[in-house]
Amino acid sequence: MNILRKIFYFYIDGFKNMGVGKKLWLIIGVKFFIFFVVMKLLFFPNILQTQFTTDEQRADYVIENLVKER
Repeated sequence: MNILRKIFYFYIDGFKNMGVGKKLWLIIGVKFFIFFVVMKLLFFPNILQTQFTTDEQRADYVIENLVKER
């Protein structure tokens, strides 16, 4: 447990002493937020939720499409 605390404080001290690095990590965080959250909401709607009303209907649709030959 003591080693984990030392590692944690090592990273905290390193991050506190960063100058430009903090801004770069902030930019990276914002880019990840935009990429994963906003893009998912805009381009990947929950089709099963909109087309079917019950979980049983959704499950039947998924099973039917998984075993369907192409």
